[in-house]
Amino acid sequence: MGRYVIRRLLQMIPVFIGSTFLIFVMVHALGDPVNALFGDKAPDPVIAAQIREQYNLNDPLWLQYLKYMGKLFTWDFGNTFSGQSVTSLLAIAYPATIKLTAVAFAIEVVFGIGFGLISGLRRGGISDNSVLILTLIVISIPTFVTGYVLQYLLGVKWGWFPATAGEDLTIDSLIMPGVVLASVSLAYVARLTRTTVAENSKADYVRTATAKGLPRRRVVINHLLRNSLIPVVTFLGTDLGALMGGALVTERIFNIHGVGFYLYQGIVRQNTNTVVGFVTILVIVYLAANLLVDLLYAVLDPRIRYA
Repeated sequence: MGRYVIRRLLQMIPVFIGSTFLIFVMVHALGDPVNALFGDKAPDPVIAAQIREQYNLNDPLWLQYLKYMGKLFTWDFGNTFSGQSVTSLLAIAYPATIKLTAVAFAIEVVFGIGFGLISGLRRGGISDNSVLILTLIVISIPTFVTGYVLQYLLGVKWGWFPATAGEDLTIDSLIMPGVVLASVSLAYVARLTRTTVAENSKADYVRTATAKGLPRRRVVINHLLRNSLIPVVTFLGTDLGALMGGALVTERIFNIHGVGFYLYQGIVRQNTNTVVGFVTILVIVYLAANLLVDLLYAVLDPRIRYA
């Protein structure tokens, strides 16, 4: 196990370098950030030259990237064009997004696996068909439509939940945006769980456990569901990072100043340090989630061993 973890950590290094470099290149491909900073007005040549010198914009792209990576080891993500530290923005944005993602992920896991299990055990029945129809509807509706409809109905018209999350980010204020953020992923988890449960319910080990007289609940939980969760866990691991990165629309609808909000501001203003800094953390989250998923395989299926 220890060697496997070390090997996976070493494999993450080139992935991390390649991902951040691609993001660095793509952000610079948007155009001249100095011109974007001044908007429609022509920048003063002296001021523009000072800004380019201060942020190393005159250096070749590969040299800018090396300087950025050098600072990254000291947890220095640079400054925005307004002089604010990107690290301070990360400290503001990521706690908000982590809270929203935690609520959305919990909803996705509990209801997605629950609906999928019920549907898979009753394949072809009313419950199965209802889950398939509902999940197909959820997948077909864009997230921003779901967000605005739920915000109006549950927040404005009926007043069941706060219409906007605000700055406090209480559990009540995060339930509705959490449902919106998790809705599409929940549908995929439900359908994936349903498929794997339906397939594994005919497996030999399930028939053997039933023939030995084990209680139905134990057969379903300890044998059927445990073996069916491996592909689901794989999806959940990759989706954890996707939830954090894909919260842009949800955060804007419910006025949450998280990762999506600052990423949008950074892209619009072509603020290289902001965009690259936030995406760098997202890359780390993706890599850590994938490693955790691989390690969970052995927990779900004892037959899996790590060399």
